[in-house]
Amino acid sequence: MTLRLGPGEVARFGRGSASVPVELRLDDPAISRLAGEIRVTDDHWQLTNHSTAHSYLVENPEGAGEYLRVPPRRVGAPIPFEFSRVVLPTRGDVTFSFQVFAPDHLYLDPDAMGVPWGNSTVTAYSLNETAAYFLVLVALCEPRLRDQSRVAVPTTPRIVERLRGHLTSGELTARAVSSHIDYLAEEKLRIGVPDTPEPGRSDRRNGKREEIVGLALRFGLVREEHLALLPPLARAGGRERQAAR
Repeated sequence: MTLRLGPGEVARFGRGSASVPVELRLDDPAISRLAGEIRVTDDHWQLTNHSTAHSYLVENPEGAGEYLRVPPRRVGAPIPFEFSRVVLPTRGDVTFSFQVFAPDHLYLDPDAMGVPWGNSTVTAYSLNETAAYFLVLVALCEPRLRDQSRVAVPTTPRIVERLRGHLTSGELTARAVSSHIDYLAEEKLRIGVPDTPEPGRSDRRNGKREEIVGLALRFGLVREEHLALLPPLARAGGRERQAAR
């Protein structure tokens, strides 16, 4: 499920009950009925930990193992990551986690800086070219940029293989690549892909990738010079070398 929150809005999470309603239900006996809440501000979000016993982790998928620990009873801990994974301990072998996409960061128009009148202009698509999600975006667009018009948009396994060993922050997993694609579609590029009947999940994901690539190339968000951010094709395996011919 996906919850969209505006500035000042709150989403509560936990095991929930009839008397303790929550927006995000996490069904595990080790998780409190009201485990915590997320509050959105203008350009970041805050996490409150209602547990009296457990700390929660907020991981940054963009960082090299970077994370924050939010201790029990902590109120309004500010989270600076653009998107995050909140991890809660459980009684089982697998932890509970959910992702949070932060409000889009705002950037001033450099031409307007220092001018005392008028409203500042912000960018329509705010992309950080040093972030891992942008590298995933370039990998998605690569076949079209190399004039391989008949080549389908790369799948998640192909992107994992294409970027293997290239990130200083560690290897990208298939789960991380999917998270980056969702982040690009839902937050950075704000693409809405219409739902399709089951079993159309793969169709929706493919449609989302096509929309991402189409928008990025039409508006010049990814250009040929960005291909230099990717590892050389000679390092990416024989399949890419053959496709490039």
